[in-house]
Amino acid sequence: MKKILVYGSYGYTGQLIVEHAMQEGLQLILAGRDEKRLREQAEKYNLEYRVFAVEETAKLDEALQEVDAVLHCAGPFVLTFRAMAEACIRNKKHYVDISGEIEEFEALALMDEEAKRAGVMLLPGGGFDVVPSDCLIVHTANKLPNATDLKLYIKSIGSGVSRGTARSGVENSHRAGRIRRDGKIVSVPNLYDSKDVDFGRGPTRLVTMGWGDVSTAYHSTGIPNVTVYMGFPKAMISMMKFTKVAGPLLYSRTARNFIKWLVGIFFAPGPSREKNKTGFALLIAEVTDGTKTIRAKLRTPEAYYLTALTSVEIMKRILAGDVKAGFQTPSKVYGADFILQFAGVQREYL
Repeated sequence: MKKILVYGSYGYTGQLIVEHAMQEGLQLILAGRDEKRLREQAEKYNLEYRVFAVEETAKLDEALQEVDAVLHCAGPFVLTFRAMAEACIRNKKHYVDISGEIEEFEALALMDEEAKRAGVMLLPGGGFDVVPSDCLIVHTANKLPNATDLKLYIKSIGSGVSRGTARSGVENSHRAGRIRRDGKIVSVPNLYDSKDVDFGRGPTRLVTMGWGDVSTAYHSTGIPNVTVYMGFPKAMISMMKFTKVAGPLLYSRTARNFIKWLVGIFFAPGPSREKNKTGFALLIAEVTDGTKTIRAKLRTPEAYYLTALTSVEIMKRILAGDVKAGFQTPSKVYGADFILQFAGVQREYL
């Protein structure tokens, strides 16, 4: 029977994924570096597990020989993706992750030919970042094929930020912001621009964010100018303001590790299960060719819950043979309407 390896399964989002995958009847092997947390999780669900760090090549290769694909959930992904992706290519296993980190996406794009030769699909961004936004962007861009500029606006309502997300933000904070300009990803200061956007409930102040679509939207549509704006909780805005001032200090591994330790104290593991059920997200994609503008809006379930839904559905499709070798974005493999199959998703033009 076909199996998947869920690496980093005991994290907040990994736990949601494991629960949903089991409900969908998938066969799992859990994996990670924390033996205690992994054993407790495996015993709870009566699942097999393997303990290793991604740097332990022999153990990683051995685990991959037992499965057909990997769902990589252990961030910050900039520290873990390369060893896992290279192992997947080496062992001819498909790779999916739930990252939203631009540097990782671009690095995986450079592995496209190697993955194609191995017959392996590399699909990062299999969760809230970037499945719903990628599908919405492509749907909107298809109405304006010569679009040259894309703006993406994102707002979460009734959710929150997990420790893992916050720690990934800290790990990447010294890299400043990101936009795409004339086809190139360029650095800009954190919080370098803000905008009031009405999602239908009155204006909301959003700030620029180096969201994964700065990378993937270009690969999906070819639009050369991409800027992402997002609404954040006050705690995250405060952290971004701090990193804007203290950015150079964060080149220090010691400083980043200390801030991530503080995150573990002051941030909850993630939104409550009640928020998973009642929260939701709103996204607007806006494309223009200089004379005409097309806007479309998407409503989705709460971000972490949606990550479990989309990533598990992707793994189901992979196990069924629905794959495309090489570096891919969600829409390039499964189309702009992929997101519409999930309950609670609504799409409209504005």
